[in-house]
Amino acid sequence: MNEFLTLNNGVRMPPIGFGVFQSAPEETTAAVGAALTAGYRHIDTAAGYGNEREVGEALRRSGLARDEVVLETKVWVSDYGYDETLHAFEKSAIKLGVQQIDVLILHQPMPQHFDRTVQAYRALETLLADGRVRAIGVSNFLPHHLDALRKQTDVVPAVNQIELHPYFTQSAVQRADAELGILTQAWSPIGGITFYPGWGENRRSVLEDPVLARIAQEHGKTPAQVMLRWHLQQGRSAIPKSTNPVRIAKNLDVFDFVLRADELSSIDALDRGVRGGPDPDEVDPSTWDLEIPEA
Repeated sequence: MNEFLTLNNGVRMPPIGFGVFQSAPEETTAAVGAALTAGYRHIDTAAGYGNEREVGEALRRSGLARDEVVLETKVWVSDYGYDETLHAFEKSAIKLGVQQIDVLILHQPMPQHFDRTVQAYRALETLLADGRVRAIGVSNFLPHHLDALRKQTDVVPAVNQIELHPYFTQSAVQRADAELGILTQAWSPIGGITFYPGWGENRRSVLEDPVLARIAQEHGKTPAQVMLRWHLQQGRSAIPKSTNPVRIAKNLDVFDFVLRADELSSIDALDRGVRGGPDPDEVDPSTWDLEIPEA
């Protein structure tokens, strides 16, 4: 991989990372191992995924030096609050088997209890100042969440990880991120979240869209590769997820072709404005009965 994205504090990150959302722990070590073998150097996980330990095991087995791989993880809402989030870092670091986490972000804005969110972010600022993390950020934050956070904290988030694929582009969030110098990072970058259990109706797979199929055929690529190239050319970070070694490798093979301006516009035009996952304004994640165990 010969391209990098530079965060607002100078930390460099590969534009294509590897995600492990909904990867069962027993599958995660092999999947991350396959990703590292294929050339991925950015792994995204979360305390709430329950597979940080397996991500760390894959990194150790890979033989790669620690500074060759960007490790990103997320603090779950049950650990929001200043002291609680400092401890959340310790739990994640132990499970990952590292002393420093490259990118640590808050998993949800949780506007119903935003005072706890602010205290959690202040803890991230402390961890950043102490050198225990290299960059901090947020996930699923909408423009008004970003605005409220900025009024009560000092460090501009380096990343905002949001649902983003051709059927749901969140242009307002992308504009807000750009205005603040925040990197927009796409989860579900190839639309897998259109099958997120329990959310949305009348789902249709982005991977089966005829516009993407036509563009993919013209370039001799897959629809997934076209979507990832779309993210790359528009300056976003993307973190596709798979447990299939062939698809894992293909998702990284997106640096040998370029989409034309009209093709990018055609993909942009697919936006339906319909979220595939839960709305961060409407859902209170503290009610999800998810507690993060000790290391």
